[in-house]
Amino acid sequence: MSVTAILLSVAILGGVGLVFAGAIALTHRKFKVWEDPRIDAVNDRLPGANCGACGQAGCRAFAESVVHGTQKPAGCTVMSIDQIGSLASFLGVEAGEANKRVARLLCAGGSNVAVQQADYLGLETCKAAAAVAGGGKGCRWGCLGLADCEVSCDFDAIFMNAYGLPVVIPDKCTACGDCVEACPKDLFTLMPIEQKLIVQCKSALEGDEIEALCQVACTACGRCAADAAPGLIEMKDGLAVVDYSKNDLADPAAIARCPTGAIVWVEGAQFQAPTQPLAKAVA
Repeated sequence: MSVTAILLSVAILGGVGLVFAGAIALTHRKFKVWEDPRIDAVNDRLPGANCGACGQAGCRAFAESVVHGTQKPAGCTVMSIDQIGSLASFLGVEAGEANKRVARLLCAGGSNVAVQQADYLGLETCKAAAAVAGGGKGCRWGCLGLADCEVSCDFDAIFMNAYGLPVVIPDKCTACGDCVEACPKDLFTLMPIEQKLIVQCKSALEGDEIEALCQVACTACGRCAADAAPGLIEMKDGLAVVDYSKNDLADPAAIARCPTGAIVWVEGAQFQAPTQPLAKAVA
């Protein structure tokens, strides 16, 4: 190939490249979407947890919503009050009030009050144990105690107590929902912290049948429903169910006559383990 032909090819390719570069530049200028520079500044002030507790896909999405005014800084449950105030001052907006939610455990059946009818010797995870005939616990709805929830929590908001039950630390909980997804028994739920009346049982059995398996199970006796404000609690499928739309009617009196302690009034800590020893067993 002659030098002239090579130079001509280079010139043609260079010309084509310049044409496309110009077209790209013009297209970028015409269709460029302007982005508020405050979004980056807000994103830099956020904790970077990307936990989704704010309802957004991540911290940057939350930053965009705050800058656009669709959410308040207090919507980030990971930041401290001081950090929320600082962000609000930076944007010149009100901090807002976040409806803090926390993870609640719907089981109180630790090793001291619940029957273990078989030894599980497989992979030490709740998910694996649940796949083997539901785990070794007598109550097939109960917590398996192998700490999948604790492992899943990136905020150190869950620890396992002496009876093999997870304990949630409300001040550290961001309501990210990782424990909800991790539990194969669906024993975690996210609740507004002001909802203090909680049924810590999900068993579908009733009466002596379930109490033989767990001393703190709901036996469906109905006393809580009778003692609570009208309509606040009703019995459904062998369990007491709280209507949280009537949370303003909730009162500790509803738990006073519960024979097992399955329904509790939570103040501060997520769970205080029952102290009575296991008195019943199954053959």
